[in-house]
Amino acid sequence: MSHKVLLTLGAERDLESIYDYIAEHDSQKNADYVLDKLLEAVESLSAYPERGSHPKELLALGIREYRQVHFKPYRLIYRVIGKQVYIYIIADGRRDMQALLTRRMLGA
Repeated sequence: MSHKVLLTLGAERDLESIYDYIAEHDSQKNADYVLDKLLEAVESLSAYPERGSHPKELLALGIREYRQVHFKPYRLIYRVIGKQVYIYIIADGRRDMQALLTRRMLGA
């Protein structure tokens, strides 16, 4: 029972930004490693999309449609719709996630 996993434009930009930041401030090798691990997390949602927890910032607002998986410290925020998984945000969990989620998920 495989799901199709799709990255939104915002999630694609997130991946690029994370990669570029690590490559610039650390090393190309570490940027490649983090990108590989994040893409593994993305692909793993194909088989087990319901395994992710609900982001506490959204639960506080009564929103239960979204889930998250982690590759520490990164959080992948996604939603399962039918047989498709849409990844909306890939972000460093140390950021102000409430503001990020409000801006990106709720359009505020």
